[in-house]
Amino acid sequence: MRTRFAPSPTGYLHVGGLRTALSAYLLAKQSKGTFVVRIEDTDQERSVPGAVENMLTALHWAGIHPDEGVMLEKGLITQKGAHGPYIQSERLELYRRSAQELLKSGHAYACFCSPERLEKMRSEQEARKQAPMYDRTCMKLKDEEVQRRIAAGESHVLRLKVPRNEIIAYEDEIRGPMSFQGHTIDDQVLLKSDGFPTYHLAHVVDDHFMDISVVIRGEEWLSSTPKHLLLFQYLGWKPPCYAHVPLLLNKDRTKLSKRNSAVSVEEYIAKGYLPEAFLNFIALLGWNPGTTQEIFTLGELIETFSLERMQKAGAIFDTEKLDWLQGQWIRKLSAPEFAKRILPIVAERFSPASRDKNFEAKAKLIQERVTFFSEAPSLLSFFYEEPAPSIDLLANAKQKVSREILPKILEGLSSTLESILTDEWTESILAETLKKLAEENGWKIGQVLWPLRAALTGLPYSPGAYEVAAALGKDVTIARLEAAKQLITQ
Repeated sequence: MRTRFAPSPTGYLHVGGLRTALSAYLLAKQSKGTFVVRIEDTDQERSVPGAVENMLTALHWAGIHPDEGVMLEKGLITQKGAHGPYIQSERLELYRRSAQELLKSGHAYACFCSPERLEKMRSEQEARKQAPMYDRTCMKLKDEEVQRRIAAGESHVLRLKVPRNEIIAYEDEIRGPMSFQGHTIDDQVLLKSDGFPTYHLAHVVDDHFMDISVVIRGEEWLSSTPKHLLLFQYLGWKPPCYAHVPLLLNKDRTKLSKRNSAVSVEEYIAKGYLPEAFLNFIALLGWNPGTTQEIFTLGELIETFSLERMQKAGAIFDTEKLDWLQGQWIRKLSAPEFAKRILPIVAERFSPASRDKNFEAKAKLIQERVTFFSEAPSLLSFFYEEPAPSIDLLANAKQKVSREILPKILEGLSSTLESILTDEWTESILAETLKKLAEENGWKIGQVLWPLRAALTGLPYSPGAYEVAAALGKDVTIARLEAAKQLITQ
């Protein structure tokens, strides 16, 4: 199977574009086929310098690598494959030749209408509550007049002549049987006045000559599919299969847009999402495996993905689910790998971390609590600087640690922990000793552990008290409890 991803270089890689690329990539890999990347840059006015490099970089980050077509090598754009060139602006003669074939066979016609006339026509149609469609004024021109005006250099476009009395039907790989009445389909512009093709003509020509098996794209292209099927028919070519994936929606079910959400892959890279987590999330947008499994590696997606389990309704882009997946993928990292990933970030803020022989053990304390690597410096700060807990932090109404009882708890902690021998300073002995302290004083264990953890870390959220005390050691633990006692007596 040969599949393709064919973005326009108009800016960033949209998250919807990544989902399309992923679906095409998975199908190609399932069949041991070829995944092609093609650049559709026929709309020159909208092309943005650097956009191709940015999109290819984002695909590479996500682990989606083209087998053929446009790709990056050592930061430079290159093209590889026997069906090139793979950049549409380098294939103009091919499109013009196909357009002329359609013109000669009577399936296309020249249109000389000015933009002003077309705008007036649309406005009048809308005022009459009609769907805007070209009124076929130029289709009625005689051949002699058409040839004379073309020879005179008059600006014109080529339009597709849609059979108004036919029904165009096909089987969508996701949506099933689809049919369209010819009289509802506009005579699409195929070749613009500047000689560049529109998407409608160019992608049909390219998909044919590049032997594409399946075209995966967003449902916004569904209404254009009959035009494309007609073009394949009129040019005498077999069309590929089409699969239209559902729209991406905000939680309120409005269409995902940059006004309400981050929509570029680059933004999620910058936020620190793991490529494995983001790709996992993107795969589940509109698709489900039919099981309870939610965590998928790219290899597992290749094995289980299918268009048959893709939904027709819009897919909710739920960033809470994305954050949950991010956390799950953080947990899947080995302890050494997690420590390796966060060390540069922590060392940038706390230089002693780079020389800390016990850094991996400290990093392990926060792995279950981290969603992004960028959170690590704050969560590990108490190892590299003295904490500054407030009285409000040390006391906690939820844990039933009032300001009145706080001094007694801190004193009990200090004297009890002082009695533990240094070589017995372990998590298990700390837990046993503090449990006994709580029982002897009629306290709940939370009333003991909350002020201890707050005094040691100065943080509202951190690893558990036993873990922190064991990692800091006896001397530091006692010193910080003494500092907390002095704070509440001031």
